[in-house]
Amino acid sequence: MLPVISGLALAFTITAVDPLVLSLNMPQISRALDVPPDAVGFLGGAATLIVAAAVLAVGSLGDAFGLKRLLMLGLVGDIVVNLLSAISPGYVFLLVTRLLDGLALAAILGVSMALLKASVPPEKRPTAIGIFMAIDMVMCGVVPAAGGWVVEAVGWRWLFLVAPLLSLIALWLTVRHVTEPPVLQGRRIDVVGISLVGVTLLTLVHGVAEAENGISQRQAWLPLAISAVAGVLFVLRERRTPDPVLDLSLFRSGPFAVAALASLTLNFLVAGFSFALGQFGSVILSLPPRTIGLLFLPGTLAIAAGVILAGRLIGKYTPRPVLITGLLVMVAGGLLMAATADPAMALWIVVLATWLTNLGSLVTSSAVAETILASAPPGKSGAVASVQPAFGMTGYALGPAVYLLLLNLFFQRQWLNDAEARGISVSEAQQAVDATRSAMAHSPGTAGYDPNLLQQSGLDLGLDFTDGLRLTMLVVSLLPMALAVVAYRVMPRRPRTTPEGPTGSPAAGS
Repeated sequence: MLPVISGLALAFTITAVDPLVLSLNMPQISRALDVPPDAVGFLGGAATLIVAAAVLAVGSLGDAFGLKRLLMLGLVGDIVVNLLSAISPGYVFLLVTRLLDGLALAAILGVSMALLKASVPPEKRPTAIGIFMAIDMVMCGVVPAAGGWVVEAVGWRWLFLVAPLLSLIALWLTVRHVTEPPVLQGRRIDVVGISLVGVTLLTLVHGVAEAENGISQRQAWLPLAISAVAGVLFVLRERRTPDPVLDLSLFRSGPFAVAALASLTLNFLVAGFSFALGQFGSVILSLPPRTIGLLFLPGTLAIAAGVILAGRLIGKYTPRPVLITGLLVMVAGGLLMAATADPAMALWIVVLATWLTNLGSLVTSSAVAETILASAPPGKSGAVASVQPAFGMTGYALGPAVYLLLLNLFFQRQWLNDAEARGISVSEAQQAVDATRSAMAHSPGTAGYDPNLLQQSGLDLGLDFTDGLRLTMLVVSLLPMALAVVAYRVMPRRPRTTPEGPTGSPAAGS
């Protein structure tokens, strides 16, 4: 069983570390390819946007045409597209390859967890999920550090060889050890529903990104309005079609709905935290890429052990206490950054905040996976299991955009207050901000800001940006805290009998 879990876990990990190493090393890539400042966020989230839009369709395709076959196709696609990314001559070429990589990652993410359900007996699944997430954690700790070292030692282009290496190993393990479960004959693909999901997510993220320039601007409110309309049409469509890409009846189950929202929340926080960490580490703390990558490494084995323990606790009790604990640990990580962020802060505090965020996300994800997989009827493992990555990648795509929006909002408030306190006019302060904005929030294209320039301006923009980060972390920490309260009230306190046994989640509608 271990080779099966290892191969599927490694494939699953690729979908996380592929965009993660790009986000952490975006300053070097954006500078080398002259990425426009307003396109940095979109480039970083392009692949995850495509994954979020396509992963529901992938689950249904896997049920109809073969889960293992689709996983292998995704791994091969990831290898090819990343090799093309390594030779990118410019920003547009890299953007296209990132969009194509999103399709490959969607295929991998949409079926790896479903194959785990099909390959492991229900009574062993919580423990298997713990091992699965532990492998994911170890790789998520090691790969960013390796990626930062690669960028520093031989250049950013070699960064795109990391994912293909992992894909080759996962492909070998999949071919050798994973068996193809029976396919569901006669299932139709909901093309209209898939299209509406794509429009909803793409316009939502675009609208949020543009909102930093003002919600009243047409570039912001128009895509947000389109997203809202497309979302309503999607719900109406899914309620009426016989083969929906997303079975909305699943959300009649409170635990299932909480698990889906938890998947969105934890990925939103992880992606946003990684983006903010890359900005804060390179711009304010002036950390090199290798050091930023190393922030994810300490405590990795401890987190892996904790996630394995979480899987066993899920099997012994229910996902409820594990999910609540994971969310509260993420709250602790966010509040730690909110309380201690400083231009001269000790590196061990940043490491601890990163460790808490990673630990909480993996523990929460284990409980989410068991809750969702236990709700999947025979023959529809792919369609139901894809709900977790669909919500997760939606959060992952929204995280950087929302964090950047909040960072800019609070940063502006801080430097305006700073200027007023120092008797500097708004126009003079704005000139100082504009002179350093590319190195602060809007563009991570430089290794740090110019202290001499900031001294001449009379403002302490480094401190202002840090205060903006602290307020951002405080606000986003409210989200997992609120969800933990909902989970405490909604999720069952003790195992309930299901077709799969006492550890399964209650059926939809219970």
